[in-house]
Amino acid sequence: MIKVLLILLTLHIFLFSCGTEKKESIPVNYQERVEYSSEKDAAIQSYNLERLKRESIARFPCDTISVIEYVMNNFPAGTYLLRSDKSSIYEIPQPALIYYENKNGEKYIFAMIARSRAGERFIEPSNIVGYDQSFIDLDSTKLGTPFIYLVLFECKGNQLFTIWEAPVPSHGGFNKFHLRNWAPKGLSYIEVNFYYGQGIGNISYNYFMIDGIRNQPHLLMTYDGIDFRRTLANINDDKFPDFYEHIFYNMPDRVIHKDSVAFVYNPKDSLYYSKEGKNISRRY
Repeated sequence: MIKVLLILLTLHIFLFSCGTEKKESIPVNYQERVEYSSEKDAAIQSYNLERLKRESIARFPCDTISVIEYVMNNFPAGTYLLRSDKSSIYEIPQPALIYYENKNGEKYIFAMIARSRAGERFIEPSNIVGYDQSFIDLDSTKLGTPFIYLVLFECKGNQLFTIWEAPVPSHGGFNKFHLRNWAPKGLSYIEVNFYYGQGIGNISYNYFMIDGIRNQPHLLMTYDGIDFRRTLANINDDKFPDFYEHIFYNMPDRVIHKDSVAFVYNPKDSLYYSKEGKNISRRY
């Protein structure tokens, strides 16, 4: 009996010592991780691209696959084409592309892309799109820092060419974008819409083709929420759009719209100034 107890005690000590044995700390080589390796990221993108080509039933010049391939081959590593957010659980997110043909038969494509910040891990497009991602400015940079752009491509035959890139002053919460017409001046513009979770609303970055589609667009921001609003306006009747900033009072039981302040654009200073005085200005 004593011999059996000794054997069990010895076995228990052996198992306990094995369970508490410290594992050797192995340093991580970040260059070998996919999110830090441009080579591995490119390999994954190439694999996915080839799969899309095999599964595609109908192709046409400058289609989505062509745009993805062009971005992969002509933009810095860690750059991706975005998809618009789905409006229902059954909807399939669509590539953020708008095809446009002018009266002269010239074909253009507006696209939303996101670049990774140099020196950080590569971003993931899924971390940029949607309501929850509108809180990204409050998060750390462990998931990388995205820089979002509205890009215009020209389609000539089967080839794509970059005409311009316009930065979007937001890092996350992309919803959708549309080609609009500003009726007072008959101006075409692209409305890029983002969720704004911190204020429970939406922000739109509007890119106006002031000097034609091939020139860098003019940016004006509008927004709409529970107690904040900025709306487009034609105040001084020049070629630049203006806006009203609305003033709200938050009462214990309701929100009251009190007033609005007009802002007009000064091309010389590249600033919007309040009609109440130049001491109040906005960049866009």
